Amino acid sequence: MSDQISIRDGDALLVIHVQNDFLPGGALAVAEGDQVVEPINRCIEIFHPRGLPIYATRDWHPADHCSFKEQGGPWPAHCVAGTHGSEFAPSLGLPAFAMLISQATDPAREAYSSFDGTNLDFQLKMYGTKRLFVGGIATDYCVLNTVRDALKLGFQVYLMTDCIRAVNVNPDDGDKAIAEMVSLGAVLITSDEVA
Repeated sequence: MSDQISIRDGDALLVIHVQNDFLPGGALAVAEGDQVVEPINRCIEIFHPRGLPIYATRDWHPADHCSFKEQGGPWPAHCVAGTHGSEFAPSLGLPAFAMLISQATDPAREAYSSFDGTNLDFQLKMYGTKRLFVGGIATDYCVLNTVRDALKLGFQVYLMTDCIRAVNVNPDDGDKAIAEMVSLGAVLITSDEVA
């Protein structure tokens, strides 16, 4: 899209998993994961002064989470609740009133969507949210699954392509995830188009 998108009442910013363990040097580092921070911060600076809701989701795993290799899962241990790796990137400018959503807290259950096992849907509807502006990590896992659920739940989704990065277990996983999100109804924009 080439037009600027003016934010308004009913809009919310959803920042997914911008946590130390997903950034370069982290336990489950995503290539260029740190590059989402600056454009997301720009969006925070647009949403915050207008008092529009900002949500920050985080993996908040118990130490024996089923997704960890030690428990037979696919991933190295990451984002264990209360550790440095689970903290948000130090340069992420979340305001004090940002609402935190902790996911995948049940040791026996994986949860890639920020709606899975959380009260995110309830909170969004309580604030009258209609449109979600989404960025974060990782395009092909938590972003994809969160956007799938958001669209199913009736939210309009703007996916900010400069604010996401993919794991890319297979080299084209991120591109496939973006294509799927678009096919389901997500609108691709960049953070520069948010006004």
